[in-house]
Amino acid sequence: MEELIRENTNFIEDFINEDLAEGVYNKVQTRFPPEPNGYLHIGHAKAICIDFGMAEKYKGKCNLRLDDTNPVKEDTEYVDAIMEDIKWLGFEWDKVFYASDYFDFIYECAIKLIKMGKAYVCDLTPDEIRETRGTLTAPGQNSPYRERSIEENLDLFARMTAGEFENGSRVLRAKIDMTSPNLNMRDPVIYRVLKAHHHRTGDKWCVYPMYDFAHPLSDAAEGVTHSLCSLEFENHRPLYDWFLKELEIDTPPRQIEFARMNLNYTLTSKRKCLRLVNDNIVTGWDDPRMATLCGLRRRGFTPAAIRDFCERIGVSKANSVIDYALLEACVRDDLNQNAPRAMAVLRPLKVVIDNYPDDVTELIENDINPNKPELGKDTVTFSKEIYIEQDDFALEPPKGFFRLCPEREVRLKGAYYAKYVSHETDDEGNITVVHCTYDPESRGGVTADGRKVKGTLHWVSASNCQDFEARIYDRLFNVENPSDEEGVEDFTANLNPDSQVILNGCKIDASMKPQVGDTFQFMRQGYYCVDADSKDGALVFNRTVALKDSFAKKK
Repeated sequence: MEELIRENTNFIEDFINEDLAEGVYNKVQTRFPPEPNGYLHIGHAKAICIDFGMAEKYKGKCNLRLDDTNPVKEDTEYVDAIMEDIKWLGFEWDKVFYASDYFDFIYECAIKLIKMGKAYVCDLTPDEIRETRGTLTAPGQNSPYRERSIEENLDLFARMTAGEFENGSRVLRAKIDMTSPNLNMRDPVIYRVLKAHHHRTGDKWCVYPMYDFAHPLSDAAEGVTHSLCSLEFENHRPLYDWFLKELEIDTPPRQIEFARMNLNYTLTSKRKCLRLVNDNIVTGWDDPRMATLCGLRRRGFTPAAIRDFCERIGVSKANSVIDYALLEACVRDDLNQNAPRAMAVLRPLKVVIDNYPDDVTELIENDINPNKPELGKDTVTFSKEIYIEQDDFALEPPKGFFRLCPEREVRLKGAYYAKYVSHETDDEGNITVVHCTYDPESRGGVTADGRKVKGTLHWVSASNCQDFEARIYDRLFNVENPSDEEGVEDFTANLNPDSQVILNGCKIDASMKPQVGDTFQFMRQGYYCVDADSKDGALVFNRTVALKDSFAKKK
């Protein structure tokens, strides 16, 4: 085991190494324990990579455990989505468990605490419990029900379990220390009355355990050795350890905390994301502008890029905000290496090559991916009439303009050199057609006189093309911290009005028959992914990311 972990360790690995070296554990077992009450987002990706990554590194096991202790908010829809996202990221769990698998065991532990005199039924309301809890500088006050007898507590807890009491009327609290400097240790609630149908246990239970009680006991029952969680649970660790110690759990798990991923220009709050969905600001949880994993997947972000991103930001104990540009850079790096190239025109302008034969078409070869010559070449049709981008032509070009204009020759990618001759306009003076001539001896960019041109344009043949819709996506918010921007009361005031731009009538070669999810580099444009809204004869492409980061420049 030691041979696997000598170099470049992080603090989590240091703890694991220490435990293995001292014989505390003879294996490594982790778990990923999401609550099935929503969709996973980019922040969860870090936890997934850590939980599953540690198990892989130490040749151990990682389970998926759905924390279904709150039946009011949970749904099998979210369970299915969580499983799909984990598999998409490239990880496999050893087994699937639910916190509800351990409800009987957790309940028995609660009874054991009561019998030990370390738990009691409290009749205070939730507000009264908060009021008597104290503050960071003032101790809490003992509940008037704290000294109930063991027999009375057992009786009341049995009646809670039988459904005799209404929601919120009574709770079971651990009896620890109301003067503890750690507020989590001030007689925390470990069970509450909740008469709700559970998606797995049905109507069996009228009481449900709180997360702080269920979590360490589920870890223990499952054989977890290292319970890896985010930094907000650091202050809960003494409570985690207290339950395991008092209940005499053999070989208790070790909780280790790490900093959460905070990504600028995004929202991960379920409440705020739900508002985006319900107010139709986005089209759903999988809207390509959302930070959900299903949204990133639909946009065309790759599992490899997200895993690379998590690897680059590393594991830390200090909270920090990660720049969204780093995530986009990881996506570009992956797609640059792996995405096939294609020529697509988003804002088409027709070009007629006057001296090209009317009845001739040619097949032009381009590399599928220049980084992978073993993939070979792809072919597209070239003809007398083609489309280029509108902004690739200028009658009065600015300084440094190397595209098509009256005094400049350009190269048509993979085809020929071309020169401007004339143009046509509509009644409003807009240019509708550009006329050019071509050099038939310049195919492939090679000429007898060896002349070179600076500008190379992509194009699509008008005789063999198909239309498609392009959805140009950018960041959903135009400020780094959309939740707490100073002076802004409503986070929706920070929405980026250009987060989605839809272009119709875009052109691509008719030979393209991609499948949903296929990603391409549109030459000189960016990386694009085939959207699920695509139908036969009506392709829809989402822009995954631009070729370069232009967001900061636009701001």
